[in-house]
Amino acid sequence: MLFPLLRRGVVALALAAAAASLGYLLAAVSLDPRARIEGRQPRPPQAAVEAELTALGLNDRTPLGERYLTWASGVLRGDFGRTWQGAEVSAELPGRITTSVLLLLPGTVLGALAGVALGAWSALTGGRVFTVVAHVLLATPVFVIAVLLQLMAEHVNAATGMPLLQWVGEGSGTLSRLQHLLLPTLTVALGHLALFGRYQQALMRDVAEAEHVRAARARGLGLYRAYFGHGLRTALVPTTTYFAYGLGFLLLGAAFVETAFGRHGMGAWMLDSLRASDPHPVAACTAVAAVAVPAGTLLAAAAHRFLDPATARASRSRV
Repeated sequence: MLFPLLRRGVVALALAAAAASLGYLLAAVSLDPRARIEGRQPRPPQAAVEAELTALGLNDRTPLGERYLTWASGVLRGDFGRTWQGAEVSAELPGRITTSVLLLLPGTVLGALAGVALGAWSALTGGRVFTVVAHVLLATPVFVIAVLLQLMAEHVNAATGMPLLQWVGEGSGTLSRLQHLLLPTLTVALGHLALFGRYQQALMRDVAEAEHVRAARARGLGLYRAYFGHGLRTALVPTTTYFAYGLGFLLLGAAFVETAFGRHGMGAWMLDSLRASDPHPVAACTAVAAVAVPAGTLLAAAAHRFLDPATARASRSRV
């Protein structure tokens, strides 16, 4: 068991390194920090421009391979380079990651759990209301959901005469932070509820007629015990795998939510850096996602081993 995990870990590291490298190369080739520095007023001398770009590792006249090796060796030391303005990317990266995780993870977990529960229940009961609601949520852009929730919050605050719901910025103090997290968390949760709910609904409809569920019913188990006790665990295997693989896109897919609620996380940082033609922050955000996706692969393998009845039986027989 140890060797397969080590092998998966090595493969995951190789994939992360390849994805992070590709992200840097694309950013270095497509973005143009030179225009930013040359566009300062008054325009600096050309020699000063070249010296500054070289010092920052952003000089496009330096061979791309040389720039990549400099960046990659710095990443191994925990140094992701500097922005075109000279700020250290590594100094800002942890705060950006923390902001995105605190903003997105609670909503993702709550939405996934609620979606799995409602999807499984609607598959059993044949409920069409959940299907319609899920389709509407899936068809609505997340930015529109955020704006609609903000409009509803304004009406709630006006009706109560108190600022119960707040959403711009991060707030200060525990209570204020929780107030500011409520609407973003709900925005993320609604999207994931619809996504995981429809996915789980389709899976449970297939599992309901599976052989092990029919066998459980033949042994005298009630409908709900056979359905949820035996069918749900099997249907959770692909759902858990999907959730784990989505970890890498969780950080980078936050741009619209963070923009709508004035949060300074990874998604907003990446958008700002793309607009500013700043390669190193873009490469850093890509590297974080590149690490998260293979990590999700390992989590998916562990979840599959835990949830899949056939795998569990095989592990017990080897013991």
